[in-house]
Amino acid sequence: MRIALVCTEKLPVPPVRGGAIQTYIAGVLPYLSTRHEVTVVGRTDPALAECEEAGAVRHVRLSAEGGPERYADRVAAFLAGERWDVVEVFNRPAFVGRIARAAPGARLVLSLHNAMLAPDRLDPAEARRILARLDAVVAISDFIRISTARLYPEHAHKLRTIRSGVDLERFRPGPSPRSEALRARLGLTGRPVVLSVGRLSPKKGIHVILAAMERVLLTHPEAVLVQVGSRWYGHDDTDSYVRAVREQASRLGDAVRLVGYVPSDEAGAYYRLGDLFVCASQWEEPLARVHYEAMACGLPIVTTDRGGNAEVVTDGHNGLLVRPWHSAEALAAAIQALLDDPDLRRRLGAAGRCMAEAGFGWERVARELLEVLEG
Repeated sequence: MRIALVCTEKLPVPPVRGGAIQTYIAGVLPYLSTRHEVTVVGRTDPALAECEEAGAVRHVRLSAEGGPERYADRVAAFLAGERWDVVEVFNRPAFVGRIARAAPGARLVLSLHNAMLAPDRLDPAEARRILARLDAVVAISDFIRISTARLYPEHAHKLRTIRSGVDLERFRPGPSPRSEALRARLGLTGRPVVLSVGRLSPKKGIHVILAAMERVLLTHPEAVLVQVGSRWYGHDDTDSYVRAVREQASRLGDAVRLVGYVPSDEAGAYYRLGDLFVCASQWEEPLARVHYEAMACGLPIVTTDRGGNAEVVTDGHNGLLVRPWHSAEALAAAIQALLDDPDLRRRLGAAGRCMAEAGFGWERVARELLEVLEG
């Protein structure tokens, strides 16, 4: 079959600037391309050629100038020039109408990585028209699938959950030469490291983690928070929230390292210097992919019970769930419980790695996705 994977206008594939969707596409490509002709349609990037063959995969990169509508027009124009058996559209239901006209006869699949069909994002009448055109909808979590099915029960039969995955070789437990060099450079030798990876955004809750660390330091003054991530992928620019986070962090002195943006191919080393991982989602997170990366690296996880996070973190098995999700006190108590108990950290971390090996490798993701694409 000839398959087109249509990425969003935000970031390029491969994920040279990061991005969960871009990482997902890159992860499944080696498996999809052994059985089918695959073309990835994405946005241009200065680091990448506009057209290239990468192994058995063709990449076609189009300008995102002018915003999503103009980008969608360019995608449709490209698709109209060739014949397709399947087109999978990632996280852009508004593109579906154009693509259906550009690729008549193709099987149409929508991959939902956020609540893109919710009424506050898309008029329900338009959402129903889009769903009627689709052959299948892949949701990144049960949370996204169930919330979509509740809105549009007549299309529930088209929905299937396929959770994301992780590179089990690049993300693995134990120190590495790179992580040990980072530990020395960041001044972390001999100190327990609380690791957080995520964009500096209010919905990611970095301010809550910092407030929790104020309490953690009362009982564990040697602990240090390492926060990896910037406001947006690929650079370290600021806004009012980032400035507020930096001010909040400065009050904790040597107990915080705001690392900023890290290229995706270097992220594994940061996970491997952590003693525990914390995620403080303050919004209804679809299911943050950082959980898979932390599990693969054998880190016990502290995460808020928001959206789909609890689908992969079981309280007391591979991590601790924080309720209420907005409570710095509750977050601090969970972090303190893990810092107090090395055996608990080891047990939860080992269980997480086992979960990652059993169910979150890219081969599993690709196998389930192929079942949908092949109909």
